Amino acid sequence: MGVLPAMTLSGQAADFIDDGRLTSLLTPAATDATQVRDVIAKSVAKQPLEVEETAVLLRADEPELVEEVFEAARMLKRDVYGNRIVLFAPLYIGNDCVNDCAYCGFRSTNPEAIRRTLGQAELRSQIEALENVGHKRLILVFGEHPRTDAEFIAESVRTAYATRVGHGEIRRVNINAAPQDDEGYRVVKAAGIGTYQVFQETYHHETYARCHPRGTRKADYAWRLDALSRAMEAGCDDVGIGALFGLYDWRFDVLGLVSHARYLQDRYGVGPHTISFPRLQPASGVDLTAFPLVSDHDLKRLIAILRLSVPYTGLILTARESGQLRREVMDFGVSQIDAGSRIELGGYTEAGDAQQMDREQFALGDIRPLDVVIRELLEDGYIASFCTACYRLGRTGEHFMEFAIPGFIQRFCTPNALSTLMEYLVDYATPETRAVGERLVAAEVARIADDTARADLQARLQRIRETDARDLYC
Repeated sequence: MGVLPAMTLSGQAADFIDDGRLTSLLTPAATDATQVRDVIAKSVAKQPLEVEETAVLLRADEPELVEEVFEAARMLKRDVYGNRIVLFAPLYIGNDCVNDCAYCGFRSTNPEAIRRTLGQAELRSQIEALENVGHKRLILVFGEHPRTDAEFIAESVRTAYATRVGHGEIRRVNINAAPQDDEGYRVVKAAGIGTYQVFQETYHHETYARCHPRGTRKADYAWRLDALSRAMEAGCDDVGIGALFGLYDWRFDVLGLVSHARYLQDRYGVGPHTISFPRLQPASGVDLTAFPLVSDHDLKRLIAILRLSVPYTGLILTARESGQLRREVMDFGVSQIDAGSRIELGGYTEAGDAQQMDREQFALGDIRPLDVVIRELLEDGYIASFCTACYRLGRTGEHFMEFAIPGFIQRFCTPNALSTLMEYLVDYATPETRAVGERLVAAEVARIADDTARADLQARLQRIRETDARDLYC
């Protein structure tokens, strides 16, 4: 069993969340439609918003202005990300945890939770199951416990990359785990991780303290807020932030996320790679009646406002939400979703059709198979993508802004996404999904204006159809 790191803050650690200031920005005021439209125009021009400008959009709750925010988010999403949706799968490694979070089925005092940490052989079985349905990108999720220290996380990452079945392979492993110290981040980074996620849960200090009991590691607000600063300083320059919506006023936590993104950008020259915005869901032994749950309408608003606030940051919509709702909000700015997800420990090989609440952190709203989700995306005109080219070619972080223009999307992003989609269609898709996918691929190829680029892509797609050549990108 390992040892959890000493909780030492980075040298320049700062609490950049001023509760009073953020609350004052949300104080009701007469809506100035001109000001709202000026903020929208700035965002559509791909300029990140100041926290005060995000607050202008949060205060604008008149139906006409809300619809303008929605439409602007759709436009910005198309301009920066095109019609691609990146797919991944969550893989829970362990639910042993030293914390006692009020909202979590894995909390240490929950007698209903069945505790388990997967060994490397069990992990390989889960990965093989995911590869056998077509997944290429994972996020490994760990509780905070000496069993799942940085060395264990790194070993799990290496196992994921080393496990291959047929054409199946994992090309990117992201991490959602407890904050590390500098050495811990370096150990995990050396294993070849992609994004390291740490969610603040809520940025509101009083609510944070109420949800995370004193005496637990997670009770230290400053340690958690400083987590990704330490990651950056240790060389992990690809990080993800998030908040659990439903713990406090959702508008406050939107401002907290934007504040966090701006802080990282200002201090390190690059903001978070992704922002996640999961909603509180039923969990084993958790009473939700005391929490200010977020409505579907407000979830749509927060997604659209986040997209306008941080134009170049990926937005992750998880399977906590129902398939119907995910379909409705996809074009508001979402760039990544999980699909075919099971979050029980060992769930990809051991779980049946019904969810097992004593083995999972919370209830999922969408457990449809990967093929069903992909077919729906294709029918709705989205390119289902497993692409990892930009990460391996260095087109991330501050460099992504240089490339996130329509010409670059057409020249690189769309062809690479179509190549990974073709891999899925040939190797894993049902006949129905392949037929829908081939039609979409043909239509997308025809839209590529550059003759050379179109011919190169057609040749690459044909190689995938006719040979064992895979992982082809530009």
